[in-house]
Amino acid sequence: MVKKFVVPLFFVLLSSSCQKEELIDYIPTQTEMVTPEPDSDNSNPEPEKEISNPILHWVSQQQSTSGLLASSEYLDFVSLYDNALAAILLTKNEELSKAERILDFFDSRTQSELESGTGGFYQFRNSVGENGSRRWLGDNAWLLIAIRHYHQASGSEKYSEMALKIENWIRSQQDEDGGLLGGYNEDGSVIPKVTEGIITAFNAVPGYDDFHKNILNYLQTNRWDSAIQNLTAWPENETYTNALDIFALSQSIFEGFPKSSLSIADELFLTSQPMTVTGELITGYCFDEDKDVIWLEGSAQMAIAFKAVGNIAQYELVMEQLEKTFIQSYITSNAKGIPYTTNHGTNYGATVLWDHADITPALSSTIWYSFAKMDFNPLVLGKEKNIPSADKFWSVY
Repeated sequence: MVKKFVVPLFFVLLSSSCQKEELIDYIPTQTEMVTPEPDSDNSNPEPEKEISNPILHWVSQQQSTSGLLASSEYLDFVSLYDNALAAILLTKNEELSKAERILDFFDSRTQSELESGTGGFYQFRNSVGENGSRRWLGDNAWLLIAIRHYHQASGSEKYSEMALKIENWIRSQQDEDGGLLGGYNEDGSVIPKVTEGIITAFNAVPGYDDFHKNILNYLQTNRWDSAIQNLTAWPENETYTNALDIFALSQSIFEGFPKSSLSIADELFLTSQPMTVTGELITGYCFDEDKDVIWLEGSAQMAIAFKAVGNIAQYELVMEQLEKTFIQSYITSNAKGIPYTTNHGTNYGATVLWDHADITPALSSTIWYSFAKMDFNPLVLGKEKNIPSADKFWSVY
């Protein structure tokens, strides 16, 4: 039985669910450390049909009156990435009106945000949509993916103009070497090229043209490690050259990607850690090779990768472990989710995780588990690109 913690407000810090290779700390302000009222700001103001699935119910109840979902309970903190994931999950569960509320928010900010300044939607903001910060390539790519899923499921092209503008902004980030800039910091400075964001953008932009071909040329030249048959995350840093999500997501993004890379992932990232909430020993995957925590979102991504290559036994083992990590909601009845990590430690790199990342449900982990349980790859729409064989540099290994 899950032990339920009462989480004092002053202990709760951050649940960003941001892309793992940012290599930065994000320190929340006092205004982000709030306790939402379950029946007001953290609930849908419209009449809702009853949701019997406690996982989907928890995700749904994170939606505020603005349409945005907070990344975790007790936080006035919103991630573009998490909201894109939520829009995809809600769409797949035929909760189109709730997905629309997310997409409508961003659609309303197209001119003032996406097309303003350096371009791109903000990566972080609060639940009413204010105090936006940073423009992150990978998160914008995930929003484009969410729009494409909505269009396919609804038969509507409601957000086609926004989708085209996001695509054009992503394309504009391509450098002469074929790589993509990571986006822009608040001061306008450029975020360096990040493998995770690049491959997500490769998937998000429809079709296959010179934009995609140039990305593959960049990846082959600058980020491919033939010894492990996988892309590297931070090749300049020997300690953190490899990141779990690159192994997992590459299987979901590239056709015919080497299956052997998943065995390497087991060697590099698989670990066992006691879960803070229950004390039970859980086996799963760390962000990086220090193996000090289990990253539950990344472990769910690995489950999807194993299923994709036909390794059902390993898929089932990972899912069995993930199902031991559910936590009952502290503010919503008949609702549960998965925390960001099993225990406290470091994120990708040496950055220490925020307090209580291991004892409150998090959107990213919960949603990726749901994708895995549904046997659904959220990157499927961009996977079949009819890439010429000569351009599939990974297929020769």
